[in-house]
Amino acid sequence: MAPSCYWRHAARRRNPQLRSRRARQDDSLANEVQRVWHANWQVYGADKVWLQMNREGIRVARCTVERLMRRLGLEGVRRGRKVRTTLPDASAPCPLDRVNRVFKARRPNELWVSDFTYVSTWQGWLYVAFVIDVFARRIVGWRVSRTMQTDFVLDALEQALYERRPDANGLVHHSDRGAQYLSIRYSERLAEAGVKPSVGSRGDSYDNALAETINGLYKTELIHRRAPWKSRESVELATLQWVHWFNHTRLLEPIGYIPPAEAEANYFRQLAEKTETAVLT
Repeated sequence: MAPSCYWRHAARRRNPQLRSRRARQDDSLANEVQRVWHANWQVYGADKVWLQMNREGIRVARCTVERLMRRLGLEGVRRGRKVRTTLPDASAPCPLDRVNRVFKARRPNELWVSDFTYVSTWQGWLYVAFVIDVFARRIVGWRVSRTMQTDFVLDALEQALYERRPDANGLVHHSDRGAQYLSIRYSERLAEAGVKPSVGSRGDSYDNALAETINGLYKTELIHRRAPWKSRESVELATLQWVHWFNHTRLLEPIGYIPPAEAEANYFRQLAEKTETAVLT
């Protein structure tokens, strides 16, 4: 190495202001990249880190974010293979399939989907049930249980009904053929709330694909990354935190790279504006 190169390098280490403009800018952006990545459960890849930075008003090219993440050794999580979690009850009578694998809704509280998944802990297996509003993919109910009894999926439904208070006969609840969801108690509670039941007709994972997608995100972004789990209490607390982050912060591609809560807020704001315009005219 030429002496001039060495002394120039040494001078830049002593005084960072002597470094190139790009190097100084990279240092500043690297701090922001690391902050956004850590603030979002360390699960975002370059795409979502870049989108979140732009949402915060930090203008930066995606290729720059990707380059800085590579330099910092940061990467997003990768989904594993799908695993079926509920066992179909072939003997139980099934409601009609009102969804036919079309998991779309025009408004909140039009279509909910439900499913549960398994979590291994030092104290044994736990079972985590979710109820998801399809419109914005918002998790509206959840419960952690030590058993696979109907009670825990019913508790998740009760939470969703209490928090959302859907209009009678305006909501469809969809699930797969799991015995818990076909139980008499679960069916009676849906009828009591004026919710129309729907059950997948073909008996495979695609019957309830959206709910299984949310299960997969939960396992990938939380459960697998923080394993091993010691107790039910630790899983419950972490699930509570993850659900809040998922609903209010996580960027979801199918709804335009915004959080579910923001998508619902946008819907109700636009609805209010249309109503106000109609009244004025």
